[in-house]
Amino acid sequence: MRRREHVEDLVEHRAADRTLCARLGVSRPTLRAAVDELVATGLLVREHGRGMFVAPQKITQELVAQEQALTVPQAAGAWTSRILEFTTIQAGARVGRKLRLSPAAMIVYVARLRLVDGAPMAIEHLHIRADLVPGLSAQELESGDLYAHLRTHHDVHVREAVQAIEPTVVTRAEADLLGVPELSPALLFERLTSDTAGRPVEYVHSLYRGDRYRIVSRLTLGPAATTTAPSAGHHPGIPPGDFAHRDTVASTTRGDVQQGP
Repeated sequence: MRRREHVEDLVEHRAADRTLCARLGVSRPTLRAAVDELVATGLLVREHGRGMFVAPQKITQELVAQEQALTVPQAAGAWTSRILEFTTIQAGARVGRKLRLSPAAMIVYVARLRLVDGAPMAIEHLHIRADLVPGLSAQELESGDLYAHLRTHHDVHVREAVQAIEPTVVTRAEADLLGVPELSPALLFERLTSDTAGRPVEYVHSLYRGDRYRIVSRLTLGPAATTTAPSAGHHPGIPPGDFAHRDTVASTTRGDVQQGP
């Protein structure tokens, strides 16, 4: 997955195929396979006669609730983790920008398979500032709550996170881990978590099975909502114009794991 991010960085800076192969240390067939994956997930686009480009920025609809009305309870089921990779590496350009670090700064990179009642549900890729978590172990990430470990063992107190969710499909390697067919639909989560001082602590991108996982939001509409700011634009699933009187919206969001076949 880190190699895919490196490809995206190089394409963004208009590197040629030969340069990409040299920088990544891979053959052209391997490079083409990696690029095909990025095209399939919507990160890159091919334009006939012009070449390869980073995909345009997507339109983002933000669902906001003030006064702590927006909460994210844990999804149902018994959640466990299996570590796929655990290492300390340089942040690189892309992750460094997100964590406000130098590309040469060290981060802890963790890939883990998340299971619900023993069934694979998601693949998580965590990037955590290494200077904040000296001595962080793989065992801490296999059991319990990550943020509780950060608070208790590393004195890192997270406060807020910005999370985006969008549809995608799984690659062959991801399909093998999740036990689904290649190119099956999935949900891509991207989250940046900050501590009480506003300092980025963790950048995560996760892939959740589209056939077993969904997001459910409970909305409180109109005067009964606890927010005080007027509604701007429209909210997902609610047509524009439904808030003619600038009613407010409060929401609670949770994950919902569907029963398997």
